[in-house]
Amino acid sequence: MPKKVNRLMSALAVYLLIAVVAVVAVVALLAGCQQMGRVDQGRVIEFNKEKGTVTMIRDASPNPDKPDYSHLPPVTYQVPTNPDEMGADPKPGKRMKLDANNREIVIYVPALSNFAKIHYTLVDQKENVDPNDPLVFDDVTRKPKTFPVVDQNRKTITIYSRRQKTVTTFSVPDEIWAEVEERMRRRA
Repeated sequence: MPKKVNRLMSALAVYLLIAVVAVVAVVALLAGCQQMGRVDQGRVIEFNKEKGTVTMIRDASPNPDKPDYSHLPPVTYQVPTNPDEMGADPKPGKRMKLDANNREIVIYVPALSNFAKIHYTLVDQKENVDPNDPLVFDDVTRKPKTFPVVDQNRKTITIYSRRQKTVTTFSVPDEIWAEVEERMRRRA
């Protein structure tokens, strides 16, 4: 009888061990299937630090190397109250795309809640411009230069695309230039 009891006890121990391993595996599997936090990628068009909100055009591209900022409508998010959860304040802008091949810029126009394509005339373009290049970085202040640069005398605009590593100077049609001048007057 003691041999039978030992065998039963051994068999019971093995079954219990298998049951425990199975339960642990199921719990681990379920924990792994929980939805993790998600970060929406996009181009910030408005940032209100006082209200703690950020509005952006979401990136519709699955490829992070080729963003597609065309997903409308814009979305507004509440930023985390803990600064450690967010990082640096975003820099808003309305330029969604710089297409050097087709000589056009796509911008977001809030009044229309839509995009506008602006065809430009190329004046100058420098490629392979790193963020620490003197064209875009001020060695004296140790800070990046501010873009866009508007030259009212030449009627040109210069922009820097960090992702494309280009500095592009261009002119725009007169009706667009009139809007640029009007916005500069309002800011002054």
